[in-house]
Amino acid sequence: MSKIQMKTPLVEMDGDEMTRIVWQQIKDIVITPFVDLKTEYFDLGLVNRDATNDQVTIDSANRTKELGVAVKCATITPNAQRVEEYNLKQMWKSPNGTIRAMLDGTVFRAPILVNGIKPFVSCWKKPITIARHAYGDVYKNSELRVDGAAKAELVVTYPDGRVDRKVIQEFDGAGVIQGMHNTDKSIEAFARACFTYALDIKQDLWFATKDTISKTYDHRFKDIFAEIYEAEFKSKFEAAGIEYFYTLIDDVVARIMRSEGGILWACKNYDGDVMSDMLASACGSLAMMTSVLVSPSGVYEYEAAHGTVTRHYYKYLKGESTSTNPMATLFAWTGALRKRGQMDELPDLVDFADRLEKASIDTIESGTITGDLKNLINVPEKNVVNTEDFLKAIAAKL
Repeated sequence: MSKIQMKTPLVEMDGDEMTRIVWQQIKDIVITPFVDLKTEYFDLGLVNRDATNDQVTIDSANRTKELGVAVKCATITPNAQRVEEYNLKQMWKSPNGTIRAMLDGTVFRAPILVNGIKPFVSCWKKPITIARHAYGDVYKNSELRVDGAAKAELVVTYPDGRVDRKVIQEFDGAGVIQGMHNTDKSIEAFARACFTYALDIKQDLWFATKDTISKTYDHRFKDIFAEIYEAEFKSKFEAAGIEYFYTLIDDVVARIMRSEGGILWACKNYDGDVMSDMLASACGSLAMMTSVLVSPSGVYEYEAAHGTVTRHYYKYLKGESTSTNPMATLFAWTGALRKRGQMDELPDLVDFADRLEKASIDTIESGTITGDLKNLINVPEKNVVNTEDFLKAIAAKL
């Protein structure tokens, strides 16, 4: 059988632990037998990030800007325990945070819905897509440990020598302090991406912050969204019959639980992180959530929305078989291949991505599943298999 050809390579960002194993299985079982795969490979595993002083992460992001499409495996963001476990030089920052900051885009996450798995929220009838701002906030913060009594201040020094300062806290003992930032330029790009995407999928856009408490930081987000909507998108939304709706984050969380879905929910960076996990779990599994970062310049980076499945990796190292769900990682590959095919005008590659997604959903709906779906899916017969056999079943349908 002749393989489907590619013109331009994808940027391939390998990752850590169990997802690194699944990454290779996906390529070997359901991609390379059918596609003459072209990628530029970057090893973002924690060991190599440490060896290169995280330069490999920066290089992969820069190459993504040039080639336009990337696919990324889940990676470890090290904490103190990981520094000791891997004997790291330092506690490296989140590679996702670094890449998202460099591409300055918006992450769109949506659940993979299959027949037989009903959302835990009974009124949800349509998919809810979360748009997550991908720059700044806690992911690009600066932190300090306060050892004792001290005065902590915010200080902004301008080129002309003008200084603005504000007391954060008069500490009478030890504590911690954190500084976060964002930029008008990035917030504007976030807003335009959300409005444009809402028009593309013809869904209402909801956006929320905590501007009643954060009267400067969060309020800036609210103002920028309102200004851009009124100036550039209001008439387009009205013509499309969709709505832009702003309220407090508390209110949106309450409203979303009573909604039937079919909404694009725009969130600030951390809000989008945790709420997309909540949405994925409520729709079945964290492994059933797609994620794509879209930059203002039209660069796409596809990834899984979950972590490295550490518990399964430790079992794997003991020689035990695992039933790790590969769907989110698989859909990262199909998303990247589809976008590469669209950009390079390769209909066969686009069609392959569509067929691979359909084959994977058909496999689940036929009852061949991974362990995480055993108690979630309602089908006449269930066949729980390990990851490799699950991918082989998809390949057979493909």
